[in-house]
Amino acid sequence: MSDTFDGETAIVTGASRGIGSGIATKLAEQGASVVVNYRSSERQAESVVDEIEDRGGEAVAVQADVSDRDDVAAMVEATVDRFGSLDVMVNNAGMTTLGPAADIDVEDWRRVIEVDLTGVFIGCQAAGRQMQSQADGGAIVNVSSMMGEMGFHMRAPYCAAKAGVINLTRTLAVEWAEDDISVNALAPGFIQTDITDQTQDSAGYTDDDIRRRTPMARYGTVEEMANCVSFLARGDTYVTGEVLRADGGWTSDAWRYREDRA
Repeated sequence: MSDTFDGETAIVTGASRGIGSGIATKLAEQGASVVVNYRSSERQAESVVDEIEDRGGEAVAVQADVSDRDDVAAMVEATVDRFGSLDVMVNNAGMTTLGPAADIDVEDWRRVIEVDLTGVFIGCQAAGRQMQSQADGGAIVNVSSMMGEMGFHMRAPYCAAKAGVINLTRTLAVEWAEDDISVNALAPGFIQTDITDQTQDSAGYTDDDIRRRTPMARYGTVEEMANCVSFLARGDTYVTGEVLRADGGWTSDAWRYREDRA
């Protein structure tokens, strides 16, 4: 195990599966005590905790709806009661809805915004207040998306929310720099997870479509995203207010669709 986060405590929201579980596991491997947040999948969250503990780490599963201010405040309080501090906050929990913008129900729009943008703000605010009270700095990493910087067919609420996360990140980085709290964002591209598998058909793309369009010609992995968050959460980089794109080169390239990658 690495000692990068030795003696520190991290909360990872939406950590019961996918990218969140990978981040939680990585931070624990590097010495952090980790709160594995979940909303409804307790069994999966406990499985992540078991995996961390089997590897010699320390973790606990805590239920909270990230869009509920009281839930998040209680989670931060429980974290400090259990581990003594909150040093790293990773706002990863998110959701999406797919459909033509003209047909999206306003309640579906609101739910995506509540979780993917308001939930990130609530998490940042609760963590920021705790870190300020500790007067020892800290790190916040918000998981946005490359879709927060471009338009994507059938994903209007998600793109809007993730764009908001990017500028929220920059704003909080400026406000909290004097408290030695870094605030950065990760903007993943297409990452291979079970969620990707569930939405792929309804979104109308195939594995080959992603491979042809991405300069690196593949999906990203959960492990790679966890490595990115680990870097952004470190306190020795002089990095704040940044958006780290981890998209295999997607946003750096003009439109491509290479038939020779079929």
